Amino acid sequence: MTNPSSGSVRLPRSLADSRIANLPPSAFYIADFISEEEERLLLEKIETAPKARWRQLTHRRLQTWPSDLVRDTLLDATPLPDWLQNPVIQRLLSIPVSPDDDGEQEQRESLSHKHIFAASPHKQPNHVLINEYPPNTGIMPHKDGAAYHPVVCTVSLGSSLCLNLYKSKEDGAIDPQPVWRILQEPRSLLITTEDLYTEYLHGIEPISVDTELSGETVANWNLLRSPSAFQDGTNSRETRTSLTYRDVLRVSKLGSKLGVFKRP
Repeated sequence: MTNPSSGSVRLPRSLADSRIANLPPSAFYIADFISEEEERLLLEKIETAPKARWRQLTHRRLQTWPSDLVRDTLLDATPLPDWLQNPVIQRLLSIPVSPDDDGEQEQRESLSHKHIFAASPHKQPNHVLINEYPPNTGIMPHKDGAAYHPVVCTVSLGSSLCLNLYKSKEDGAIDPQPVWRILQEPRSLLITTEDLYTEYLHGIEPISVDTELSGETVANWNLLRSPSAFQDGTNSRETRTSLTYRDVLRVSKLGSKLGVFKRP
């Protein structure tokens, strides 16, 4: 990686350079995935989207692009708008999972030398969920389910917060104590795959201040843009917006043609 100026993009040579070492080998964190200007433009696009795009929940609101899922099926095959593709998807597809250290084997088909969506049905994300989290707002521990290829890419905008990872007990109940915490900074990218997708739950506590932050309690501490910003062990939340990119496995051609369940 090169040393970035304030607010600039800093991409790794491969995702292997951004692996979260304290987690199972299926999670990656890039602190400077987008620039401050790109963050501003994304927030502007989100805020000025048609009102019908927003779905208001009890404590937060969200958008789905290009459409909602019905029975685990995407009912609109329309490509994502350009502002959701560029720069995020273009950059996701430009970063190999691991470096190719053998020039004579450039043509080999090992997925480790391809991008993170190389094994997904559509070879790239086809769905984006946008969530807005004001302070004191969270989401219960959950799994994303079988509707998606097991790769989740989340870009964070506006503010930092902690994502908690949970494990189920033998009786099926969720252990209320998280096994890991990941601190997601503005403009960062978090990728979770494989066991972290299928075996663990993730959630966000409905609090205004994340506490007890340190290299011992935050799994991606050594990958943060600025650990010194949290040297007092706290993070005061402001409104954080997340863009979650996934590949929906099933896409309805009929729904796309008829335009059903499609938001403006």
